[in-house]
Amino acid sequence: MKSIGQVAGNVAVAAAVGICCAVCHPGAAQAAAGQATGGGAQAAAGSAQGTSAQQAAAAQLPGLVAYVRNGDVYTSKGGAETRLTTGGKSARPRWSPNGKQIAFLKGGQLWTMNANGTGQRRLTTRPAAGPSWSPDGKWIAFASLSCSGGPGVYQIRTDGKGAPAVLFPRDCRSEALPGETEAAKSSVQKELSTDNAVAWSPDGRQLAFRGGDCESIYDSCLSLGDLSTGGEKTVAAYGGGGVQNSGFAVVPSWRSDGAKLAFTAYQEGEVASENKPVHLVEYDAVTGATRTIGNAMDRELDYVDAGRAVITSEKAGTSWVTVVGLANGLRVPLKSGSQPSVQPVSR
Repeated sequence: MKSIGQVAGNVAVAAAVGICCAVCHPGAAQAAAGQATGGGAQAAAGSAQGTSAQQAAAAQLPGLVAYVRNGDVYTSKGGAETRLTTGGKSARPRWSPNGKQIAFLKGGQLWTMNANGTGQRRLTTRPAAGPSWSPDGKWIAFASLSCSGGPGVYQIRTDGKGAPAVLFPRDCRSEALPGETEAAKSSVQKELSTDNAVAWSPDGRQLAFRGGDCESIYDSCLSLGDLSTGGEKTVAAYGGGGVQNSGFAVVPSWRSDGAKLAFTAYQEGEVASENKPVHLVEYDAVTGATRTIGNAMDRELDYVDAGRAVITSEKAGTSWVTVVGLANGLRVPLKSGSQPSVQPVSR
């Protein structure tokens, strides 16, 4: 099982529909070894050590972090850890808004469980990717094959009652759902090169997801969908539409105030100097401005608060869940693993 960015000669991209699949991007591993991803990465590298006191402070987390290692879900705050699943077929844990449950993928389908791993329950028989809870905790959004043949976004009630309903593309809302057997075949094929994790905005009005209407213009893109109107806005795009590059933007994550959206990106430019290995981008939801966070090969960010995040990083050739300071770049390895999700803490 590999998470996004594990390198075995090439950059591998995690797949989160039942299994973690990989796709190779020529030259990405070489670029990652030879360069960081801009000034933000250099600042992070320069302040990565910090003092013992700074590291201890940075590592103090308000709640648990759920993460994946060898296909099973664990939780920890940095000391002891608790294993929540067995069997090696789990992926993409995501905490509920009240911090009492976790949505996750098991065998390529959507499940939920209590924070201690009990009460595991399957919600779908339809192949699913990258779940995200609605702010009120009543719904879970997930990606699956749409009526258009590309990735679509669905929602299902967290109590398991009722069938999944289409959210995006908007035009699929009135169409019959694709068959589950057909969806499984197409979804697995697409997950060989992409990750379809979705993210529900804190105000409940938008969903960030890979693909969308922008795929009629670009080769790959990340969208913000308005739940009330069904309209879409392109956040990042690669190839086509006059854009002379290739790459992807995946695994979106909102800051709790909704002001920032982070995602994992990769770019091959028209010339070598424009290449960017796997890296993290933070998008300002108001101005549309973007900045790079952390180092090359950082990925899968989930915010702790306005000043810190938990990410997947590389350590001695393996994936590590790491706490990173968003302003000072201070980095504190937490546990071996990937796909971190930070438990919300009620105040």
